[in-house]
Amino acid sequence: HEPGDSVGVAVSDIQAGEKVAGTYLHDHSQSVEVVARQDIPLGHKIALAAVPDKGKVVKYGVVIGAASKAIAVGEHVHVHNLKSLRWGK
Repeated sequence: HEPGDSVGVAVSDIQAGEKVAGTYLHDHSQSVEVVARQDIPLGHKIALAAVPDKGKVVKYGVVIGAASKAIAVGEHVHVHNLKSLRWGK
């Protein structure tokens, strides 16, 4: 992911309570660690930073949507708390 991203993508299934780590695409010397608050399936998003209600959700340096409610670090980010810009136009 990119510095400043608010979400990362699970590259495997994540269990609630599991500590997960990731690195940035262009600088593998930087990493981020979070503890999952819920189970997160492969390919789904996990919050790397807190996002306020209606706040921008950023993935790979691009705003992909807005939070439909506040999102805490480590939460599963999906249709239940994210309004996509792609389909929301």
